[in-house]
Formats: sequence, structure tokens, C-alpha cells
Amino acid sequence: MAGQATVAEPFEDALLGASLLAATANVIMQLALPAVGHGVVESPVESGRLFDHPIKRTRTTLTYLAVVMHGTEEERGAYRRAVSAVHAHVRSTESSPVEYNALDPELQLWVAACLYRGFEDTYQAFLGPLDPGTADEVYRAAAPLGTTLQVRADDWPADRAAFEKYWTTMLDRVSIDDTVREYLHDIAGLRFLPRVVREPFARFHLFVTTGFLPPRFREEMRLPWSARSQRRFDALLRVVGAVVRRSPRIVREFPYNACLWDFRRRLRTGRPLV
Repeated sequence: MAGQATVAEPFEDALLGASLLAATANVIMQLALPAVGHGVVESPVESGRLFDHPIKRTRTTLTYLAVVMHGTEEERGAYRRAVSAVHAHVRSTESSPVEYNALDPELQLWVAACLYRGFEDTYQAFLGPLDPGTADEVYRAAAPLGTTLQVRADDWPADRAAFEKYWTTMLDRVSIDDTVREYLHDIAGLRFLPRVVREPFARFHLFVTTGFLPPRFREEMRLPWSARSQRRFDALLRVVGAVVRRSPRIVREFPYNACLWDFRRRLRTGRPLV
């Protein structure tokens, strides 16, 4: 297909349906940067609020990831324009505790970096470690996580060593205040779902979310974690990983493959993309 991007095969595998187990942990990591956190909590875009439109908001996020890693350059451009039109409305006000603009490339770089880190972690958790050469290839293929938004290609850290330096530097800026923490605890507790759906899964969801969080973010969320918790979490990952490795590719990639199909249908028929 003309315009089709070349994506490292292992990174395609990072779009595992099982990676959804780590989705909330990744959201917490993104919103741990104060400007991102308050931008989401205070967003005036009603149609993009998770607690008002949980299905639509989830579909939008999963579609973004699917388009980034499996879409053509033209498809990425279409999604960039659609997302940017929404982000243009998300700006801090006089009452905001921090200044932010959702179109700020620095904030979008942080979000993209969190997504890459999450993909890398879940891939290795479920499919095993990457050899250094493949890891470098995967990292280079991850750049569209940012460039599909407002991040310039030159701003994506040049290699994995540069990324680690950037990541370490940004950890010093991580801080979750009470307002953002309460919002994130509500997500981790699945409070955006109806009670009949939430109650059977809330404790498990909070457990896996806490397990996937790096210690720095776990501390900011004030979530307890013990050696026993880690053993239980590791056992869960072994079971899920065994299932994932034995699953057909079409199953491993669900629901991302379904989201990409829906995106292409929407693009073809002129329906809203976000």
C-alpha cells in the first residue's frame, strides 16, 4: 500500500490485547506530569471525558495506537488533524494550578514516551526479553507515537540511551497532587463503569494497575505494594504470557485490529474520527 510505514515486527506484537491490563498504569504515568494531569482533569471537551463517554474515549485511544503502528502515513495525518482539532480546546485558565496547552510538543513527547515505555514493558512481560539489536529497531519504530501528534521527528530521543537520559530527567518533574490523584484513583477503581460491571473487577484492576506501575509512580499514587504482591503479580504475568504466546496473531492483536478496521471505515465514509 502506498505510504505504508515500515514498523518493526516485534513492535507490532507490542500491540497485544493483553497490554490492556497495563492501560490504566500507563494513563497514570502520563498524567503524573502536572501539566498533562490537569489538562485531562480540567478538559472542557465533554465528548472526550472518560467518565461521561467511557466507550468512546477508550475507542479513541486504542484507535490512535492502532493507526500509529499499523496505519499509513496518510491515515496518521488524518488522525493527527482530528486529534489536534480537539486538543486545540484544551488550555489552562486563570484558575488552573499549572499552565498547559494540549498542543504543546513537550507535553505530547512525554505522553509518547510513556506509551513507548509501556509497550516495551508489556512486550517483555508477556513475550520475553528483546535482544539489543531488535530493541534498537523497535525503539526507532516507536517515533510515530509522538510524530503522529505534534512532536517533531528531531525531538524524539535519538536512541535508547538518549531516551533513558530523557526519562530519568523527566522523572524529577513527576508529581501527582490530590486533585489528579483522586481522578486517577477513580479510574483505577473503574468508577467510570456501571456498578454491575465495576464491582466484580475493580479489585483485580487496581491490583494489576499497581503492579504495572514503576515504583516512582506507585509512590505518587500512594498505592501499597509488598513482596507478596509482587509474587502474585509475577505469577499472573507468567500465566497471561503463556496464553498470549499460544494465541493466533489475530487474537493477540484484538481489539486494536478491530479499532483499525473501524477507523478505516469512518475515514472512508466521512464519519468523525474522534
